[in-house]
Amino acid sequence: MSGDANVTPMMAQYLEIKGRYPDALLFYRMGDFYEMFFDDAEAAAAALDIALTKRGQHLGEDIPMCGVPVHAAEGYLLTLIRKGFRVAIAEQMEDPAEAKKRGSKAVVARDVVRLVTPGTLTEESLLEARRHNFLASFAEVRGDAALAWADISTGELRVTPCPVSRLAPELARLGPREVVVSETRGGDLAGIVSESGAALTPLARAAFDSAGAERRL
Repeated sequence: MSGDANVTPMMAQYLEIKGRYPDALLFYRMGDFYEMFFDDAEAAAAALDIALTKRGQHLGEDIPMCGVPVHAAEGYLLTLIRKGFRVAIAEQMEDPAEAKKRGSKAVVARDVVRLVTPGTLTEESLLEARRHNFLASFAEVRGDAALAWADISTGELRVTPCPVSRLAPELARLGPREVVVSETRGGDLAGIVSESGAALTPLARAAFDSAGAERRL
């Protein structure tokens, strides 16, 4: 989409950032609001029951848009997370006055500072009292399988051997908010994860490589 010769500098920046987070709603900071565009706007407007408007055109079509005020963003964010969405938050990385020094058409630098998913909440205002907010991960390596779960808000982390036949009852016992699996098994395990009420997050096989994990540590 960003190849359109008529795209504005601001929209080109939005599309570039969105391209890096295709599976998340992008909260794009514009002053006192987080704006969403295109399919993100339509999905968020429906989920949050807020107005869907338009902002300019792209490839000859009106651009759907919606927004939420920054000061009230946490409440909207919680609603989206509870409905299974992932949200990438793109903040302004410089003062608009600095951007203007580069020219009248210069765009304020923005970048994603946080990717919020059901299992990665840490703010007390977004967490349920008296309930763990587990992020779980199921992995299989050379015939062995294990389930790990962590509550990022408290630092609790546990791991247990877990063949596929035990995955459903273990998830039912733990009640995780999100389960990370290899993308090669996402389709096979989607039903089990869905029945537990958790959000499914498939990742590339490289994310489960033990040697790579040791290097990252």
